Amino acid sequence: MNLTQNVEWAVVAPPLIAAVAAVVVLIADLFLPAARRPLLGWLAAGGLALAALALLPLRDGDRATFCLADEPALCAYTADRFAVIVQLLVLGGAFLVALLAVPETADDDIPGGEFWFLLLSSASGAALLPAARDLATLIIALEVATLPAYALVGLRRGSRTGPEAALKFFLTSVTATAVTLLGVSFVYAAGGSLFFAELATALPGGDPQLATLAEAGVALTLVGFAFKTAAVPFHFWVPETYVGAPLPVAGYLSVVGKAAGLAGLALVTTLAFPGYGDLWGPALGLLAALTMTVGNAAALRTDPSGPHSAIRLLAWSSVGQAGYLLVPLAAAAYTDRGEAVGTTVAYALMYAAVNLGAFAVAAQVARRHGGRRLADYRGLYARRPLTALALAFFLLCLAGLPPGVVGLFAKVAVFEAAVDAGLGALAVVMAINVAIALFYYLRWTALLFRPAEEPAVGRADEPAAATAAVPAALASLTVPLTGAVGLAGAAALAFSGAPQLILTFVSSGLI
Repeated sequence: MNLTQNVEWAVVAPPLIAAVAAVVVLIADLFLPAARRPLLGWLAAGGLALAALALLPLRDGDRATFCLADEPALCAYTADRFAVIVQLLVLGGAFLVALLAVPETADDDIPGGEFWFLLLSSASGAALLPAARDLATLIIALEVATLPAYALVGLRRGSRTGPEAALKFFLTSVTATAVTLLGVSFVYAAGGSLFFAELATALPGGDPQLATLAEAGVALTLVGFAFKTAAVPFHFWVPETYVGAPLPVAGYLSVVGKAAGLAGLALVTTLAFPGYGDLWGPALGLLAALTMTVGNAAALRTDPSGPHSAIRLLAWSSVGQAGYLLVPLAAAAYTDRGEAVGTTVAYALMYAAVNLGAFAVAAQVARRHGGRRLADYRGLYARRPLTALALAFFLLCLAGLPPGVVGLFAKVAVFEAAVDAGLGALAVVMAINVAIALFYYLRWTALLFRPAEEPAVGRADEPAAATAAVPAALASLTVPLTGAVGLAGAAALAFSGAPQLILTFVSSGLI
């Protein structure tokens, strides 16, 4: 086989631009004076915006590169509709995270140059992953997206929880990656190729003596991507990591990291292992049921007055939402895989907008009032009505209640995917979990409009720096946060006013 590959650089421009921007930011950090280093954040945000704009020439979804010269149908990188839409989600989410992180890096608690380099590097890997069409590229992209995230979690200077959270995240991830690599080696031994297209035909009709090895490889390969989506039982790192990480990093992991994991799961199940639907279909269905149940039950038990309870609730909520996202992928084993993957992507787009919006509000409130507890949001409407209304809207979208119409339609689409695939039991579990989630989302929403029992400032249990009046310089740093809230709110409003903007993927199919 001739391994010479044809390269079309315009096709790989989105992840390439993000990677080049990472290097540019790191080099600029060496020469910029300290007073001008806040510009690095805007340079990083500009790089992410430019990478997203590079998707425009690819919107037709019919481009590929790194194809074998003698077999042009075998390509390592394909910019189809699925890849382009997930790349838009990843780069758009990373752009919002960059806005959240601008005030964080301006405080010098987080080294700006290193932070932006790591964020852009991780975003480039996450953008590469949905376009991968062979297992080698897929695993490399997964690691490029994950390795910088370890450092991002523990990057804050003087943090007592950050290094511990980063270590827990690292150890869990390394274990999952090792299991995945073992599975990939089994698959390669049984199928004789790393390309998805060849594996899809070689594995089911391969040597019967290698059938058990192939099945074990398929099962083990899914582990790393299940870890990225925070699926139970690979979720133990989530609450402590989100609490220990800077808020923008927690938001990044909850959306961009999850999108990368879901993209990987969708690719290996529907493109590489379609003949093993009777294996991965029930496995993903069980993971979906466990994930949504454990996530919602833990969120329900969150103590509103406990330390970091708001962040813990968002962490457990993201675990529960991952369960909903896995339902259509489980259904893909029994129904049209294009529609099933389209349902997952549609739900992921809704989730990305509203969840990053919730993290943006949390970052804004924490910066002005020092509160990371649910109890600190009591009476927020009286202090900051627009912020409270925005958070209420995001929470109602996650709950699937009006006026968050897009959340309701997305959940109905997921429920319908389970029913159409004959997964009635999974649909019932989802309905019960949606009802459970209503309680904790509405409890937080209600807190926003209750009268505060004590002043928002001057609390005896808060540090003086958090309770002091916000100076003008600090207020100016919240402008990017306000912009992030506005962008996320505008996207959520547009999706709620015209849900067909994202639900069209359900009927058209992506893979």
